Amino acid sequence: MEPKKIQAPLSDEDVMDLKAGDNVLINGVIYTARDAAHKKLVELMDKGEDLPIDLKGQFIFYVGPTPAKPGQAIGSAGPTTSGRMDAYTPRMLEKGMKACIGKGLRSQAVKDALVKHKGVYLAAVGGAGALLSKKIKKSEVVAYPELGAEAIHRLEVEDFPATVINDAYGNDLYEEGAKQYAR
Repeated sequence: MEPKKIQAPLSDEDVMDLKAGDNVLINGVIYTARDAAHKKLVELMDKGEDLPIDLKGQFIFYVGPTPAKPGQAIGSAGPTTSGRMDAYTPRMLEKGMKACIGKGLRSQAVKDALVKHKGVYLAAVGGAGALLSKKIKKSEVVAYPELGAEAIHRLEVEDFPATVINDAYGNDLYEEGAKQYAR
């Protein structure tokens, strides 16, 4: 099956059109954030302060890219383990985030929040950071430069490949795959 082309940012309708198991190619602007940036964002939310980025409809890619080599937009950009963001993800979804990209399993609290706030969790292939970086056409730090690789980057992506793992209907590709294998 051909991958679905999707455009960032996403609307509720876009999210509801995605199902666990769908392969997608993402185009548009997405943002990066890992543990330290998530902690700072949630602290701002707790204080009722403005965030440095507008999360409405946004993708957050869990990555700490390596420095770019000459002529490249970004260095290696492989996903990090998503579970490390589980404590923060429901709050991010509440603030308007529609999709997160990483690798690995998510907690039940995150899966429930994806359903409640109409969001999706996508996996990018771990270990393929050099390949993924070729789909990133532009990168700039937009918040928390003091965090180095964990700063928030604004990325312009073209046909960035990912797979929907958890959809807004409560489906989980990892669980479905395990059940099929068990048969």
